[in-house]
Amino acid sequence: MEYAIGIDIGGTNTDIGLVNEKGQCVARKNLPTAQYKEVEKYVDDIADAIRHLLSENDVNDIAGIGIGAPNGNYYTGTIDFAPNLPFKGRIFLKDMIQQRLNTKVVLSNDANAAAYGEKIYGGAKEMDDFILITLGTGVGSGIFVNGQMVYGHDGFAGELGHATLIVGGRPCTCGRRGCLEEYASARGIVQTYNELCAENGKTPIPDVTCKDLTAAADNGDEMAIGTWKKTAELLGIALSNAVTFSSPEAIFLMGGPVRAGNWLLEPLKLAFEANMLNIFKGKVKILTSELPQNDVAILGASALVYER
Repeated sequence: MEYAIGIDIGGTNTDIGLVNEKGQCVARKNLPTAQYKEVEKYVDDIADAIRHLLSENDVNDIAGIGIGAPNGNYYTGTIDFAPNLPFKGRIFLKDMIQQRLNTKVVLSNDANAAAYGEKIYGGAKEMDDFILITLGTGVGSGIFVNGQMVYGHDGFAGELGHATLIVGGRPCTCGRRGCLEEYASARGIVQTYNELCAENGKTPIPDVTCKDLTAAADNGDEMAIGTWKKTAELLGIALSNAVTFSSPEAIFLMGGPVRAGNWLLEPLKLAFEANMLNIFKGKVKILTSELPQNDVAILGASALVYER
C-alpha cells in the first residue's frame, strides 16, 4: 500500500493526515496554527508530527507531501501574504518542508486542495465544471473548468472570497472593504448576528458561534433565523455572479456554517436562483460536500502528490 501525507493549514488549526492510495485518511495529528509566533518552530513541529505519524503506523516510505494553505501558490510553493495566518509576508513552505523531510512536496491553495479532493473522491467525480466554496475562518474557492483546476497565470486565480460584495462595506483582513468573506465566513456571520441584535434592542453576544446560532434558530430565535437568511441572501448573490464566468454544473459548499443545514441552504437556493442570469437559471446545483468534513482538504492535498 502506498501512502502520502496531506496537510490542511487553516487560520486556527493545521491538520496532518496519513492517506493511503484509496483515499482513506488512516491517521492524523493536529497543530494549533494560531498559537505559533515563529514559522521555523511551526515547520519543525509539522515535520515532527509527520515523523510520528509514519512511525506509529509502521510506514517507511511515502509518495510525497501535499499541502493546502491560505494564499498557497501552486507554481512557487509559497504562502504569500495570507491575512488569516500568524506568519506574514512570503513563506517558502515547500522548500522548508523539503529541507526537513527530503521528499516531494506539492503546495496549493487550501480551497483548491479541497476542490481537488471533491473531484477525486467526492461528489464531483463525474463533473468537469464545478466550484467548491469553503466557509470557515475565511471564505475560499476552488474552480474546475473543462476538467482542470484554474490557477491563472500567477497561481492565485479563484479568490471569490475577496470579490467585492458590498461597496464600502465591512473592512476585510485583505485590506479592502465589502468582501464576501466578511459576510459569509464564520466570523462574518457572527458579526451579522450581533448587528441584528443591536438593531433590535437585544444585547449582542461577542463569543457566540455558528453552532450556537444553528441551535438558537432551532429554538425559534428570530435574530438567529434572520442571520442565516441574510447570510444566505448575500452568499446567493455572490454565487450567482460566480456562475456567469465559468458556467459550473454545480457549486459545492463545505465548512462549519454549512452545518446549519436548511437554515442556510433553503434561503440560499432561493437567492441564488433569484439573482441568476436567465440563461443559467435552473441549470446549476448547490450541493454540500460528500467527503467527511474534517478530511476533505487533507484528501485533496494528498491527492496532489499523485496528480503532479
